Amino acid sequence: MAAVSGHPASEDGTPGVPPVFREAVEALRGTRLRPEVVIGDTPAPRKLASFAYALTATVEVDGEELADGRLVLLHEPGGHEAWNGEFRLVSMGRAELEPEMGSDPLLGEVGWSWLMDALAQQGARWTEPSGTVTRCSSQYFGGLAEREGSTEIEIRASWTPLPHDLPGGGFAEHLRAWCELLCQCAGLPPALPPALPTASAGPAASGSGAAGVVPMPMRRRPL
Repeated sequence: MAAVSGHPASEDGTPGVPPVFREAVEALRGTRLRPEVVIGDTPAPRKLASFAYALTATVEVDGEELADGRLVLLHEPGGHEAWNGEFRLVSMGRAELEPEMGSDPLLGEVGWSWLMDALAQQGARWTEPSGTVTRCSSQYFGGLAEREGSTEIEIRASWTPLPHDLPGGGFAEHLRAWCELLCQCAGLPPALPPALPTASAGPAASGSGAAGVVPMPMRRRPL
């Protein structure tokens, strides 16, 4: 199981951070994840908010990297009008899929549902979600003609985490949900969700009720 690490930073580079942000970072650092997820350090952006913390993640099976992404926690003391809160999570995840999946007209809706379902199933609370699901297909020619065509899905999303009575304010649940999204993009079976209190995702999740996991794509390469 992997633990989280990364770099908290303030806009001016000073080490002092508000206690509420420090607690959120500590909650992320203490999160235990499924063994296929490998966490890495990455510098936090310094211009998106007064305080930021960033990490990278890859999904690896038998030494093969199947998906990767970046997650940034932003904090603006006093709140940010566009976020409707003091915190914002900004993420990017991508993985290579079977080429025929790129022609599925519902790929965008399915990819977005993976994130919404993962957040609900992990017991996270959120509002103001936004994002994009992009497909990119590549065909090779000339000296690269022998290469097999490839199709990649990229999911960029941001949302506002809401206060939660879970340990660490619920930030660990957001990280686990994002890592589950990466695993689904990689074609891995979902991990069993933790036991949740009734309606833990609640009405705060705008249009995010989990109606069950949408079938995941096939991995490009078998285990």
